Amino acid sequence: MRSVRARAALGATAVVALALAAAGLAVLLVLRANLTGQAGLQAEVAAREVAGQLALNVPYDELRTGDEEDHPVQVTDEDGRVVAVSEDLEAISGTGTDRVTPLPYSSGGGGGGGADDDGDDDDGADGAGPARGEVSTEDPDFANGTATVDGDRADYRFASVEATNEAGVTLTVHAGAPLAAEQRAVASVRGAMLTGLPVVLLVVAGVTWLVTRRALRPVEGIRREMAAITASEDLSRRVPEPGSRDEIARLARTTNETLTALEASVDRQRRFVADASHELRSPIASLRTQLEVGAAHPELLDVPGAVADTVRLQELAAGLLLLARLDAGERPGTARLDLGALVHEEVSQRTGDRIPVTVSVPEGGGFEVTGSRAQLARVLGNLLDNAERHARGAVAVAVRTRGGGVGVEVTDDGDGVPEAERERIFERFVRLDDARTRDEGGAGLGLAIARDVAVRHGGRLTVTGAAGERGARFALWLPDAR
Repeated sequence: MRSVRARAALGATAVVALALAAAGLAVLLVLRANLTGQAGLQAEVAAREVAGQLALNVPYDELRTGDEEDHPVQVTDEDGRVVAVSEDLEAISGTGTDRVTPLPYSSGGGGGGGADDDGDDDDGADGAGPARGEVSTEDPDFANGTATVDGDRADYRFASVEATNEAGVTLTVHAGAPLAAEQRAVASVRGAMLTGLPVVLLVVAGVTWLVTRRALRPVEGIRREMAAITASEDLSRRVPEPGSRDEIARLARTTNETLTALEASVDRQRRFVADASHELRSPIASLRTQLEVGAAHPELLDVPGAVADTVRLQELAAGLLLLARLDAGERPGTARLDLGALVHEEVSQRTGDRIPVTVSVPEGGGFEVTGSRAQLARVLGNLLDNAERHARGAVAVAVRTRGGGVGVEVTDDGDGVPEAERERIFERFVRLDDARTRDEGGAGLGLAIARDVAVRHGGRLTVTGAAGERGARFALWLPDAR
């Protein structure tokens, strides 16, 4: 079953069916218990009425048992022998004995059950027996059974009450009350439930189907639009956002945000490929021209120029490869290194700089960070290259601890960076000086690489104006290794 609507309708119907079945069973049990209790109460009243007569020593054959069809009565003695039954009782079950024929007793007073034939009342006078009979006040015993009265067999609820007559004989009265009303009521309620349950389930299934279809209609709209976007490859399109504030509306907004991020990523990738192709074309074309000229006229071959173009091409390819690895999610190293020592090492290797670099690293160390030595050295090299290109006569590097980390500041006394451009210079292939020739300037990747590496090491790279009237200050911050 692949349809969400069908699964939702089936699930809701199953849950409602179980709930209604449990509720219906509970109603039937409570109804049956109440009606059975009422029948038991009626049986107890009938049994106590007969027991009262026995306590008053009414002869067995003169007992008034009321309506024999509604309340069949059976009286047994201590030995379980039947001593009296109601009129027209033909069969009985559920009272302990199924006998319906009383045993013969003498017709003397006190029910004939144990009275002397001469009618001597001395026992009552000298205290040998009770002065009068009594009916048990204990709760009666109840049982379900059947009885056949005048040819009609039915189910009854029997109550058993004990009574003691004046002769001291304990008798048990079993009186029944019919269960026909209880059975009819339970059957009616059960029939109504069985008839109404399918109707209710059909209504629940239909309503769930309709509500689910209405609720999922925006989802289908989102699916169709996503399919259209996939087919057309037009990432500028967006899925429709419903006006509600539910989960589907949030899904649509998240989908559009994802499309926006995807569109921006694809655009950046396209610009990156285009800019990389453009940047690679220049040194490759220059190198090819020089080699072709050298092949035709060896005396005109510009070997230094060819070497410079080759070095520039090599550096550009290395920068592109590093950006590709960073974009692929390459993790920084976990080695501990001293940033102050790394600054000294990088500056000492820069023998061809046109402007000497002033280094300020406080003694005592404490400048350890965690990361990739090669990538961090690349960051320092890019910052120094940028400063050398723009400085008029001074480049300085300072290392200090700051804010739970280590900070490196590279300053120059050049023209500085306009405040409106201080974020754009960290974008790839961005050069603010359009008049600068490609041979004199870089490809616009150095600062972009520096910031990407800094961010992936948990740090940051920003640019501000220098302390004087001119120049720029690039501030690199990395978390302390501790």
